[in-house]
Amino acid sequence: MQYTISAAAFLAIIILVRLRRPTHSRSRVDEAFTVFSSVTFGVLIAATPWGHAIVQFVSAILKAIR
Repeated sequence: MQYTISAAAFLAIIILVRLRRPTHSRSRVDEAFTVFSSVTFGVLIAATPWGHAIVQFVSAILKAIR
């Protein structure tokens, strides 16, 4: 039996673990890594059907606000 994990799921787990830590005195490298991993996660998730659903949901909310 072989298990696989997508890069987006792996990054989501890393982001959740990193954001649950206390926010006291983080270094610039630590903050930059969190931002970089979050942006990479966004790029990976954007091409999936789930990403398209999120974009449609946000655009519907923005149209309703206007």
